[in-house]
Amino acid sequence: MAVTTVHRASLAPMLRLQTWAEFLKLWRVPAFSVTSLFLPVMFYAFIGIGQSSQKIFPHVTFGAYFLGSMAVYAVANVMIFSFGISVATERGMKMDVLMRATPMPPLVYLLSKCITALFFAALTLAVLFPFAYIAGGVRLDASVWVTLASRVLLGSIPFIALGFAIGYLSGPNSAVAVINLIYLPTAFASGLFFPKQLLPSFIQSIAPYLPLHFFGQLGWDAVGAPTDGSVTTDWLYLAAYGVFFFLVALWAYRREESRKFS
Repeated sequence: MAVTTVHRASLAPMLRLQTWAEFLKLWRVPAFSVTSLFLPVMFYAFIGIGQSSQKIFPHVTFGAYFLGSMAVYAVANVMIFSFGISVATERGMKMDVLMRATPMPPLVYLLSKCITALFFAALTLAVLFPFAYIAGGVRLDASVWVTLASRVLLGSIPFIALGFAIGYLSGPNSAVAVINLIYLPTAFASGLFFPKQLLPSFIQSIAPYLPLHFFGQLGWDAVGAPTDGSVTTDWLYLAAYGVFFFLVALWAYRREESRKFS
């Protein structure tokens, strides 16, 4: 019992220090930190502000609807890019080999990345929400802001697994291209930039099967927009996608381990 307690106590400062190192690593890369914080705001400025007060549903303005979309986009963007690119880059720099030589458990390495990504995701919302309130004139009850934030942060967890899968399946030079090829088209097809009913019919037929569509519905429902199905169904589909992405990431990780260390 005493040994277990000491072991757990020693992991806490290790996790804290590794998380701080992960945060500084991403924060000092403007291509990630600035893009993550301000790209959703830029999209909201270009698309959302001009028609923010227009009602697209009986009690929901386009500004509120697009806020739900950009909250989902911003958080998923952080998860996929921070994990996908950083993991692929670290593999290319043989950082995984270096980490293997340290006494740090793999779980600490994984948790530090998850905590850092969630913190950056919260920062993007801390920038996006005031902008939508001030520039877009979005007025929501306090409980709605809290519901939207909590849903998108919790719903982003499956995309952590997707980011890991991409990071282990793509090379350091191709990770950015692979992510953009996957993420941007599915974001458009899922209705995050324009309501699904405005998209071409063949894209509308694809949207209900995309993970970002179910994630988006959690955001739209939070601001009061009507969605297909129920919130419970959206959570279940996201959970199923999360399990699938995790299994793919685990398979890719073990394949990498067997190649380098077996």
